[in-house]
Amino acid sequence: MTGGGNITKIMHFILLGFSDFPRIIVVLFVVFLVIYILTLTWNLSLLILIRMDSHLHTPMYFFLSNLSFIDICYVTSTAPKMLYDFFQERQTITLVGCAVQYFVFSTMGLSESCLMTAMAYDRYAAICNPLLYSSVMSPALCGRMVLGSYMAGLSASISQLCAMLQLQFCGPNVINHFFCDLPQLLVLSCTDTFFVQLLTAILTMIFGIINALFIMISYVYIVISIMKITTASGRSKAFNTCASHLTAVTLFYTSSIFVYLSSSTGGSSSFDRFASVFYTVVIPMLNPLIYSLRNKEIKDALKRLQRKRQCC
Repeated sequence: MTGGGNITKIMHFILLGFSDFPRIIVVLFVVFLVIYILTLTWNLSLLILIRMDSHLHTPMYFFLSNLSFIDICYVTSTAPKMLYDFFQERQTITLVGCAVQYFVFSTMGLSESCLMTAMAYDRYAAICNPLLYSSVMSPALCGRMVLGSYMAGLSASISQLCAMLQLQFCGPNVINHFFCDLPQLLVLSCTDTFFVQLLTAILTMIFGIINALFIMISYVYIVISIMKITTASGRSKAFNTCASHLTAVTLFYTSSIFVYLSSSTGGSSSFDRFASVFYTVVIPMLNPLIYSLRNKEIKDALKRLQRKRQCC
């Protein structure tokens, strides 16, 4: 802490994490470590497979490789610090470290929201306009959509970071969470937080509601197009092409909305913290499985890679 006049400014925070579960702390550490390792392994493997196999150089897998990259960065913004703190007597983080952690976490989360929307448009183009798909989803457009997703997430997070750095912390410095999340920081601030809350509400509307609405509209058109297909096999094939994305979107949005609605007051119960683990750590692990397990093209790519290794 540093004193300035009659105000004592907080320069570090204490993250309580899961310290209120001392009896199962080792179990939690092992479980979260395994999840983190699996997340890195599966996402890296999928990313490398897409890069190595020319048959997967399509818009859908271009977006999927970027989703894997985002998930790696997203989970790495919180998991290593969480794992490190499990056996620390004093689980502290500096104000700068807290700002950096939230900045990376927010950038990747908002970018993923935009990328999910781009992937929904890709599925819409593939199913509703199959004859024009190749010309509509050109490499240039795909590149611009991915770059736009990153830039949107980055610019929104920079605006949040600038607003957050204007806050002063001079009271309690205990965060009842395992990472620096904005609702918990706002409660600890001793200055007016109206502007930050307003900015957060606007960004939530843009990145949450508008993106989700766009995805829903895309799937309404997709369902209408699927229902027009006369053969059962054709309908099944069309549905399977977007089932994985719909599952990933549902998990991403429902878990995020639930956690942020329950923690909007700045509190963080034990249940809220475990729910946060689900969308910060578990979902990035599940995404490559969701997109790969029933995906024939991914399985064929793995077989081709196996044959190449045997030939060598």
